[in-house]
Amino acid sequence: MIVRSSEEFKNEVLKALTFSEIKGEHYTLFTNKNQPELGHLISYSRAGYYDLGIADYTIPKDFSVSFDNPELLMRFGIVYEGTTKFKIKNNPVSSFTPSSFFVIEKNLKGQQNWKKGQHFHGIEITIHERYFDEVIEPNFPDIMDFNAFIKNYTYIYLPLEIVDIINQLQTLNHKNALTSIYLESKILECIAILINEATRSPENAFTNQINYGNIIIGDRRIRLTSSDISAIQKSHDILRKNYNNPPDIATLSKMVFLNEQKLKAGFSKHYHMSIGEYINHIKMTVAANYLSTTDLNIEDIAAKVGYNYSANFSRMFKKTYGKTPLQFRKTK
Repeated sequence: MIVRSSEEFKNEVLKALTFSEIKGEHYTLFTNKNQPELGHLISYSRAGYYDLGIADYTIPKDFSVSFDNPELLMRFGIVYEGTTKFKIKNNPVSSFTPSSFFVIEKNLKGQQNWKKGQHFHGIEITIHERYFDEVIEPNFPDIMDFNAFIKNYTYIYLPLEIVDIINQLQTLNHKNALTSIYLESKILECIAILINEATRSPENAFTNQINYGNIIIGDRRIRLTSSDISAIQKSHDILRKNYNNPPDIATLSKMVFLNEQKLKAGFSKHYHMSIGEYINHIKMTVAANYLSTTDLNIEDIAAKVGYNYSANFSRMFKKTYGKTPLQFRKTK
């Protein structure tokens, strides 16, 4: 069977997960009441316009879903845990690992695979073409140019403001306090932030992931090659997986076979932030999620994100979010 819409794709995945539907006041819960250990998917939806999915589940059996979907979709979110393998037509097999992500999909054909025992935890917003046609375009004409993004290319980047919004939505869901009007206001805010990011300059955090471009080292202009980009992306993956105990620049340089100067300059060019800023971004994002969704004390959270002293963690958290960890937790 080949699914031909995002709704059909979702239904096939829920079927494989053995989940059934339980209606709530503002959301729909999908779970297996006889096997609650498999987890759940919580869905907030304005049918045909947008969906918010909050997932925390374990795969009960190997399965795959083939798709041939003509829809235009905007999808973005954060995967905290879990790896999926997929094959897009005319492209090699790829895998998606924990990261923030953003993608514009259109005429997507391929297959996605899951393995028994894998655990997935993440949150995703999907916006349908109808929302742009009927809500955005009539009120804000010519503001959304989908050509600013490469179709069916997964950008592993989200502006920090959107990461904050996603954390807010997850917290409100945790408190059973996420309403449809609040959700829609935040979806509009996310769209505005993405548009600003993509259109403010020909060189931005999205285009820098595609265009290899040049970097300046001292008084030299050096062109980045595809192997340089591959090494820089590998360094990004290493840092993401080891954010709580990251290698220093010299060690990282040797791990990816790229000299230190080119690595530092290329990373800043490609990801729109320095290596140090990226490590801090990951640490603070993970910490904010712990503060929003768990009762862990500040010392434990500090240790989990790689701080030996909670005072240093608290200073950096306040510098990033404008609030101490305790103040941040009280507002969530």
